[in-house]
Order: sequence, then C-alpha cells, then structure tokens
Amino acid sequence: MNQPRLSAVLWDMDGTLVDTESYWMAAETRLVESFGGTWSHEQALQLVGAGLEDSARIFQGVGVRMSAHDIVQHLTDDVMRQLTTEGVPFRPGAQAMLRDLKAAGIKTALVTMSLRRMAMRVVELIDFDAFDIVVAGDDVTRPKPFPDPYLQACATLGVDPAEVVAIEDSATGVRSAVASGAATIGIPLMVSIAGAGAHAVWDTLEGRTAADVASFHSAHRTAHPAVATTEETS
Repeated sequence: MNQPRLSAVLWDMDGTLVDTESYWMAAETRLVESFGGTWSHEQALQLVGAGLEDSARIFQGVGVRMSAHDIVQHLTDDVMRQLTTEGVPFRPGAQAMLRDLKAAGIKTALVTMSLRRMAMRVVELIDFDAFDIVVAGDDVTRPKPFPDPYLQACATLGVDPAEVVAIEDSATGVRSAVASGAATIGIPLMVSIAGAGAHAVWDTLEGRTAADVASFHSAHRTAHPAVATTEETS
C-alpha cells in the first residue's frame, strides 16, 4: 500500500517561525505590573503556546482588571509595537526552509494562536510569498492543544492530515499537531517539549531542506501507517 506523500508543511509562528516569546513575556510583565501585581519568568513560561483567551483568564486571576478581549488586544498591540521598534527575529533556517518548500511545490500554512492582524504583520515582513494560508487564534473556536487549528488548515488547503508535517516549538502546540494526525517535528526554544508526543525533535532548522522534511514524513508514515482522521480527533 502506498504511503501518503508530503503535500503541505504547517508552521507555528511564535517561537517556531519567529523568536517573539521574549516580546510576549515583556508585554505580560508590563500589563500585570500596571495593576500592581508581579509576573515571574516561570509564570510566563507556562503560557508559551497557549491560546490568548485562556491566557487572558490567567491574567485576570492575578489582578488584571480588564475583559479577556481587552487583555488580548492590549498584549497584541504591545508585541506589535516591539516588532516595529525591535524588528522581527526570524528563527535560524526558517526563511530558507520556507523558500525551499515553495520551490519544491509543497503547500505551506501558518497556524498560530496569535491574532490574525499580528500574524499578517509578520507574514508581510517576509520578502516572498511564504504561506498559502494563515489560520490565526481568532479564526478557531478551540485553540491549541485541541487539534482544531491544524484540522482547519488541512481542510482549507484541501489536504489530508496524513499528507502534512507540522513544525512546533511548544508542548501545547505539539499536542495540537499530533492530535490532528500530522507528522510533527518539535524544535524547542524556551520550554521543554518532552512527553508532548513529537515524532521527531530537531535542534534547529538551520541547514535543513524540504528534502529533509519529506524524508522525515516518508519514514514516519512507513513506521506509523495508521493515522488519525478528522472524525477521530475533532
């Protein structure tokens, strides 16, 4: 029986495509401190990869007297200001990998829990047409670690999850991708992804090519031919 070919690569954004986690942490600290509270690095690490609405409720719990919607908008505005003033720190090898995937005719999607307006700002700063579609946090009902964001990306691209590879940096994101049925590569940055179920862990994308991703996908599907379906994971 022929194994599914690689049709698409789905990318997380914060921490995977761009190293913006420090921007989020700085924004979170300023917000909590503005209400007289304290926000530790350890607390911030717990939110890496989480949906913004879920994070907003945690901020309310430590004394931020704003609606969840306003918290999300405020943090997004702060991070976007930092992107403008400090620049967009793309992760090593990310843009080269995207170029190689496009040259190979492999579809790409950005699957992020950040708001669409921020995701599009990052996409606009890439000097080529890097992504076929963007699925953002305000596009989905259930955020990561639910499989919905990745399943929505597959449906929009018209591909089966068995035909895709997902690239993630957080345990929350890895769980989402794995639950969707995607072959998942973890590239940890600030938090451990041990135990999250990534099918492979790479230290970096630097020096990696579309052929490397395709080879991983083929090896994974040969070893694990039974894959989850949309019905089983939704």
